[in-house]
Amino acid sequence: MPTQQELQAQGERIVAAALEAARQQWRDRLVCAFALGSLAHGGFSAVSDVDVGLLFDDPLIASDADGVNRLVASVKEGGRPFAERLSVFWGSVDSLNQASQRGRFPPLDRLDLIKYGRLLAGMDVRSKLKAPSRDELVIAGAEFALLRLGNREVMDKIRNAKSLASLDAKTLTKLILYPVRFMFTAETGDVGRNDAAVEHYVARTNGPQADLVRLALDWRQRSAPPRDPGAVQAISAGALPLYDDFLSDHEQRLKRYGRQDLAEAFSRWRHALRA
Repeated sequence: MPTQQELQAQGERIVAAALEAARQQWRDRLVCAFALGSLAHGGFSAVSDVDVGLLFDDPLIASDADGVNRLVASVKEGGRPFAERLSVFWGSVDSLNQASQRGRFPPLDRLDLIKYGRLLAGMDVRSKLKAPSRDELVIAGAEFALLRLGNREVMDKIRNAKSLASLDAKTLTKLILYPVRFMFTAETGDVGRNDAAVEHYVARTNGPQADLVRLALDWRQRSAPPRDPGAVQAISAGALPLYDDFLSDHEQRLKRYGRQDLAEAFSRWRHALRA
């Protein structure tokens, strides 16, 4: 297993490759580039993604999307460690301030850029950017959760501890820690960094779901699936209560934000898990 320093260096090489490709492709239109996610604010591990943010001159043009796709493909073709984990968020000052519909910078990633982004090249334009509101963060997180976690395949795994425990460390820990991060963001308005989100949740929650969340953070940091024979029992005891906490919390928030459609979807999701 590589050391933390070696893992960090591998991630930084992917960031450097993405930056070089962006410079070649956009030249003077590239205003700035940032490292995002755990490479910027800490906690990078063998199961982490490599997140990069690129901002171009206004106005964005139709070919920019294809250019980003080519950049990602070219880095992945290099075959380096973490190359397949590269995720590029892109836009312009106008698009991030929602004056344009082009680009790819969801609210939570926009907040990550503003608060924790690490400038790699170009001019730091963050003072020109408008931070997303709390309701934007919660609604975007809810829509993402419904898509990624609210499907039948994931629900079946949440209800089956042995099936969940058999997953690779990255998938397993995301399924457990995503709800914790969403609740942290909804409560604090901050980016759901794993360590901070877990600390916040276990300080306010007793029971098997808190025990499971602590274990999941350890599995993520060790980049290893659970080996402890008690892991299945911990998942069996904690997974459903954890999701019930998350779904109940967001159902009420979504009602307050006037998104009855999403609130009802969360209610159906919660009842389906308990069926």
